[in-house]
Amino acid sequence: MHISEGVLPGWLLVTGWGLTGAGLWLGLRELKPEKLPLVALLSSTFFVASLIHVPVGVTSVHLILNGLTGILLGWASFPAIFVGLLFQALLFQFGGITVLGVNTFNMASGAVVAYYLTRPLIRRASRSGLIAAGVIGAFSAIFTSALLLSLELLACGSSFRSTATLAFLAHLPVAAVEAVINSIVLLFLKKNAPELLEVK
Repeated sequence: MHISEGVLPGWLLVTGWGLTGAGLWLGLRELKPEKLPLVALLSSTFFVASLIHVPVGVTSVHLILNGLTGILLGWASFPAIFVGLLFQALLFQFGGITVLGVNTFNMASGAVVAYYLTRPLIRRASRSGLIAAGVIGAFSAIFTSALLLSLELLACGSSFRSTATLAFLAHLPVAAVEAVINSIVLLFLKKNAPELLEVK
């Protein structure tokens, strides 16, 4: 779900950096020292998962796991995802530095949406509630991120309309896969590390 260098207009790049800067500020305020190992783990998981790209027409899809990141980190998803994307841009040229703000906002805002939608279910911590949280978290995060990506491509002109539509639709199967992953991880954490599911 990376947007490459040279695609977006300057005003959109500046807007992306501004929104990501605000998200990073909020995320770092919420970042407690005891949460750092979990942030590092989810950032590295995000980094690895989204390296594996499956071509779909003129675009490609990959696991994102921003829903799981959002469920467990809330606003701290912004610094976690930012670091993962930064290293992908520096080491593998996925996305890029100028579009890092937009790419971070796209994926981290989906994570924050997932956090707020699943928080009541995580609080109850029942088996069915955790499965529902896994599904809702996956679809809400990917839907939000894919919608933002599509709208940004559409802002570049009508020539990107088919790419924007394909990019959105191609990520729906990814959401289904991530719904299963999220549910399994949340049930595992309930049994083995329930303290990680404690939300405010």
